[in-house]
Formats: sequence, structure tokens, C-alpha cells
Amino acid sequence: MSVQLIYMLIAVGYLIFMMAVAAAGIYLFVLVIKALRKYINSKDVREEKRAMKKSLAELLRENRLRCKMTQEFVAEALGVSRQAVSKWENGTSDPSTSNLMALAKLYGVPAEDLLKGMLKGQDEEPCPQEESRL
Repeated sequence: MSVQLIYMLIAVGYLIFMMAVAAAGIYLFVLVIKALRKYINSKDVREEKRAMKKSLAELLRENRLRCKMTQEFVAEALGVSRQAVSKWENGTSDPSTSNLMALAKLYGVPAEDLLKGMLKGQDEEPCPQEESRL
């Protein structure tokens, strides 16, 4: 009789364990469904962010034009070719970290803003090169 009781306790323990595993599986399934629904419903927000965020190439070109500089002037200031500046602005290639830092300094913007794709309220601010020309 004690052997039957032990087998019965083992069976009950196994049943409880399997129910816990099933409950955990169902919980994870519900979490995945909720995450997918949230992702699907955020499509408009994702598209808006994509539209607002500008590429590095666009920002480099806009900042150069804002500062009224030519590609040749930027190239000479950084010690690179005009073709390299053109490739950066066309998105064919990206500037190295040191060149990106030099570009940010030349344009008077934080390098972080160039990397994040932001161009905020800099139309009013003069470029560092413009101040030295005055």
C-alpha cells in the first residue's frame, strides 16, 4: 500500500508540474500576441518617425548649404577630396568618425544630432565659419 501511495504522489506531482509548464506556455503565448498587436498598431507612428528622421547624407548636405559652404571648401577644411564629400552627401559612403566630428564642428552642430538624424532649429544659428568671416 505504501508503494501505491508513493506512485500516486509522484503522479500528482508530475501532473502539477505539467500544468505549471502549460500555464507558463499559455502566458508566454499571450505576451507574444500582445506584443504583436502593439507592433501592428504602431505602424503609423513608425512611418511618421521614418519620415521625420533624415539620413546622415541629407543632414550633411542641408548643414553645408545652411552654412553657405561648397563641397570643395568642406573638403579642404577636412583634408579630404571633394569627391569624398560628394559621396557622403549622396549616401554612397559614410564619413569616418574623425571626419564626422570635424564636420559637426565645422557646421556648428553636435555630432550626436547628425547621427540621430536631427536638424532642429539651426536655421537661426549662424555657422562658426560665418562668424569668422564677419
